[in-house]
Amino acid sequence: MEFKKIKNGTGVLTKLQLINSEIVVGLDFTKSKRVNEIIEDDGKECYILYPGEDSINISRCETAETFSSQKQRVVFILDATWPCAKKMIKLSRNLQALPFISFNNSKKSEFSIKQQPHELCLSTIESVKLVLDEFNRIGLEDAVTDSFLRPFKKMVEYQVACVLDPNNNNHHRVERRKIRKKEFYKTNPQRALFYSKDNFG
Repeated sequence: MEFKKIKNGTGVLTKLQLINSEIVVGLDFTKSKRVNEIIEDDGKECYILYPGEDSINISRCETAETFSSQKQRVVFILDATWPCAKKMIKLSRNLQALPFISFNNSKKSEFSIKQQPHELCLSTIESVKLVLDEFNRIGLEDAVTDSFLRPFKKMVEYQVACVLDPNNNNHHRVERRKIRKKEFYKTNPQRALFYSKDNFG
């Protein structure tokens, strides 16, 4: 549903930054022709980026030995809310069977306009940059990531400006236009988003 309605989500921005990438839309990928074509390709070594106790933590890898295969590496990324991503994994038996990879993160997301279940949860494009940086570190990739997040940051900057513009009534009524800390939603079930200029300096 989001893919049909939103054309500037972080998944789309990520694809635009990566030449050798594609988007497959769905929820249960068990019978997805395209996903299964990729997984069953003998020339590919597939992984899925998803946290878990049994995942390969690439932040702890000192060398590329864990990924020593000469096959083309494919990493599936679930571009969804956390509840939706969990549902994707639960339903998609083919993705469940793939080796999971994860990473360590100590940086807060810059996706200030989006509510996350934890302050260290990252958006899709931020997660992909971190994966690329870790792959660069252990010698699996030679990707230039210095400007990888630039479109993402510009998008957030633009959306914040729209919300705080007193002449823009496309978001919320002017009298309700303020930003509250993300922790607000942990104790309040209300799901509407509120913004305040103070949060952005």
